[in-house]
Amino acid sequence: MDKDDKQDHGGDDDHGQGQGQGHGQGDDHGGGHDKTTTIFVNTREKTVEGKEVSYDQIVRLAFATPPSGENIEITVAYRNGPGPDGTLLPGTTKKVKDGMIFDVTATDKS
Repeated sequence: MDKDDKQDHGGDDDHGQGQGQGHGQGDDHGGGHDKTTTIFVNTREKTVEGKEVSYDQIVRLAFATPPSGENIEITVAYRNGPGPDGTLLPGTTKKVKDGMIFDVTATDKS
């Protein structure tokens, strides 16, 4: 039985995020950087740590390998967040809340 318990426990540890998520969810009173927030990036559920996300972070969540090139422009629009809907620009950050939605599109300006 101990061997089975270890295997089950080991499977949980393999994800790496399980401990941080559990700790952040149980701690409603404190340490901002441990808090996790569930957001949606191009309709896919993602979990982020902290109270803000950066443009680069959202692009990495949207694309395993972000498109690149001198004519590629990536637009990050958001809604259902704190404050009015808008667009996240390169080099900027945005406060997040649970259920916030990000739509990331890449276009070729050529």
